[in-house]
Amino acid sequence: MNKPSPTLPRQLKPLFWEYDFRKLAWPKSKHTVIAKVLSHGTWEDIRWLRTQVSDDELRKWIYERHGRMLTPRQLTYWRIVLDLPRRDVAQWLAHPARQIWDKR
Repeated sequence: MNKPSPTLPRQLKPLFWEYDFRKLAWPKSKHTVIAKVLSHGTWEDIRWLRTQVSDDELRKWIYERHGRMLTPRQLTYWRIVLDLPRRDVAQWLAHPARQIWDKR
């Protein structure tokens, strides 16, 4: 893992269309960046993110949110990549509050 850089790579700019990209910085905007890259990032974006944070940190980020901010498909992908317990992910996906969003 590389030393975290405060400046985000320009390749990430399309992910942050609703933000002033110049005001985003690492690690100040860490949670926003992780959410955007895990949910909408390209392969290169994901590779960059994984140089900034460890897989353990990504697991922790997903666990703290119970997979919220990720679609069922995205969450299943990250379950496989990060070796998250299938049981936990299934519980998150089955939660009644989540069903409202996932079934629309």
